[in-house]
Amino acid sequence: MGGIIMNFFTPAEVAQNYIATGKSKVNTPIPKMIILAILAGAFIGFGGVGATTVAVSITEPSLGKFIGACVFPGGLTMVLIAGSELFTGNCLLTIPLLEKEITVSQMLKNWVIVYIGNLIGGILVGAGVAFSHQPSLFGNGMAVSVLSTAVSKCSMPFSDAFIKGILCNFLVCTAVWISFAAKEVVSKIVGLFFPIMMFVLCGFEHSIANMYYISAGLFAKTNAAYVQAATDAGVDLTNLTWGNFFGKNLLPVSLGNIIGGAVCIGCVYWFIYLRKNKADA
Repeated sequence: MGGIIMNFFTPAEVAQNYIATGKSKVNTPIPKMIILAILAGAFIGFGGVGATTVAVSITEPSLGKFIGACVFPGGLTMVLIAGSELFTGNCLLTIPLLEKEITVSQMLKNWVIVYIGNLIGGILVGAGVAFSHQPSLFGNGMAVSVLSTAVSKCSMPFSDAFIKGILCNFLVCTAVWISFAAKEVVSKIVGLFFPIMMFVLCGFEHSIANMYYISAGLFAKTNAAYVQAATDAGVDLTNLTWGNFFGKNLLPVSLGNIIGGAVCIGCVYWFIYLRKNKADA
């Protein structure tokens, strides 16, 4: 065993390394921070586009959902490998906060700026998809999927959206944590794949992904042909409004994402690997 080279960081090393990562994130100049955030929102949006496209192309719904869940992790792959700032991943900033290496105001400023940038990126991709007539694929079958997905997300009870948000970012931040353990690109991709695939397959709620999914539905709703196709498929578009987008989905999901990532992963791993080390010192 002594001859085996450890080609990854241990969880304790990941926790320690993230302190410097977090400090770098909060000290990024605002113009760069928001551009990086727009990129991340777009990357996650493109993951959603790919997942929907492949799912609709498969006639068996359960298989389509599974294959779509396997495509979606490409979004986080782009976020982490290409370089960008994602709100849900940045919930781990509670680690350097608890180490007193950053302040509450620095963390909150990062969250707000990155969240806004992610929103811009997600909406831009949603608009690009809708107005490029991408939903017309498969005889407007993709339009039906885009609209029904958006309606479902805007019709969810607050408590459901909140809890699914917690479960989602528990997995997303676990995926980010695992990727930080890897020292090679391939290992990072493999490490993040399964937690992300699981959250999509289970139907948990990711605020940044929803910035694409719901905005794409709202923009698609402006096309009469898409509306007709969705109506013929039995989709009731009543709840698909901008107000429900922000109030009934993004609000509870974002709060849940903060709990799932900042508390359940960030605070817990800080307690296990950093606070404990101090106590032993």
